[in-house]
Amino acid sequence: MNRFSVAALSACFTVLIAAQTQAQVTPEEVWQGWQKMGATYGQALTADSVTRQGDTLVVSGMQVSMDQDGAKISGTLDEVRFRDLGDGTVEVTMSETYPLAMTMPGEDGATEELAITISQPGIRMIAGGSATHTAYTIVAPNTSLAMQAGRNGEKLADINATFSNVNGTYNLAQNGGKSTLDSDVTIEGVAFTATGKSDGQPFDMAGTMAALKVSTAGDFLGAAAMENVAQALRDGFSTTLDFSYGAGDFRFNASDDQGRPVKVAATNQTGTLLFRLAGDSLTYNAGGTGVVMTVSGGEIPFPELKISYAEAGFDLTMPVLRTLAPTPFAFGTRIVDLTVSDEIWGMFDPTVALPRDPATLIIASKGTATLKQDIVDAEAMEAAGTAPAGEINSLDLTSLVLRVAGAAVTGAGSVTFDNTDLVTFDGLPAPTGTVDVTMTGANGLIDKLVSMGLIPDQEVMGLRMMLAMFAKPGEGPDVLTSQVEFKDKGLFVNGTRLK
Repeated sequence: MNRFSVAALSACFTVLIAAQTQAQVTPEEVWQGWQKMGATYGQALTADSVTRQGDTLVVSGMQVSMDQDGAKISGTLDEVRFRDLGDGTVEVTMSETYPLAMTMPGEDGATEELAITISQPGIRMIAGGSATHTAYTIVAPNTSLAMQAGRNGEKLADINATFSNVNGTYNLAQNGGKSTLDSDVTIEGVAFTATGKSDGQPFDMAGTMAALKVSTAGDFLGAAAMENVAQALRDGFSTTLDFSYGAGDFRFNASDDQGRPVKVAATNQTGTLLFRLAGDSLTYNAGGTGVVMTVSGGEIPFPELKISYAEAGFDLTMPVLRTLAPTPFAFGTRIVDLTVSDEIWGMFDPTVALPRDPATLIIASKGTATLKQDIVDAEAMEAAGTAPAGEINSLDLTSLVLRVAGAAVTGAGSVTFDNTDLVTFDGLPAPTGTVDVTMTGANGLIDKLVSMGLIPDQEVMGLRMMLAMFAKPGEGPDVLTSQVEFKDKGLFVNGTRLK
């Protein structure tokens, strides 16, 4: 996510949920708290007039504005009212409808534009807690966004979204120049539609999502500190986004460059996203379950392409700051029970020679690495040129699973690397360790590929000889095992030295 995206999201939050509040204080101090928190994100909150009317502070003509790196945000609320409830809490109400405008530099000198009208009838916000550790609750029965996206003054798309039954809590603590903000929000449902043109061709899309949960946590140092993300991390900046959702659906209709209709439809059961940047590391995890997708039209040579999977995911944890010692990292990816429509199988297996069981790929690994550069520091990375940003010290393959067409490969192992020896393995750090691999159904798969004509008869003998060179019979029918070992500056397979 680029800096403008983060800033834009922050601006919306400032206006939508009044990110900072003060409790056990006056409405005037609540308004001042809004301004102070806005400044943390590089925003300016001003007003045409601020007046006291009994127990209520009335802010008229409130403007939020930001200008960073050519990206600009501006918005105006006709009125915001801060009412002292007399019990140490403050109620905040505001105009039901108000606009936001965003612009940012695009490619080839273009200006990307987004005009948003926000409507939130019935929203109720209460500030409570203490002056140094404040709590904020929000209830919004129905919030809608009407957006127009454009480029250089030309409208490209109309986008509409609705959020039903939004409930949230926000907790903020301040300590000098640092602000700590945690939040938990639930949304019963989201629905959106979009229409417009892409490359001159019209399109429309729509989708829904249920049971959303969003949690955030962060320590913020102010907009100026974020000019250098690496130093900000060392000074205590952190941010976490934990997002999950339930059942959803999506459809997309368009035309290709020849005017032929193209349709995409998808459904899912659940999904998750975790992003964390804190200390010296980055964590990014994403996944989904029960996904079914269909595609038709355009250049697809059959009526419909259908893809489904039970689960898919991606996991990454890695250092982002220069380290003096090996630092842990982890990487994993998985797609479980992947199926494609028979039309795809029929293109290369019309006689159904291959089993059409769902396919699965799982990779799970961890290890250690030493970074020589702060990879979140663009200037440092540019100054380093083509020099490697770091070196790998160890790698543990904790799980490898591949199942497809009736055959399977599983494996696991551990390897360490000597980064002082880049000669033995042609520029790669010399490894030491062992990886064990088991193959099931490999010979049966070869037989089927030969019968299909995908492997010529004259090549099958050489393929089997090569397989025998790298594997040996295991327990059970059509089971092969292989042990790959790096030792003594050499490569051994099942005890035979190959390098």
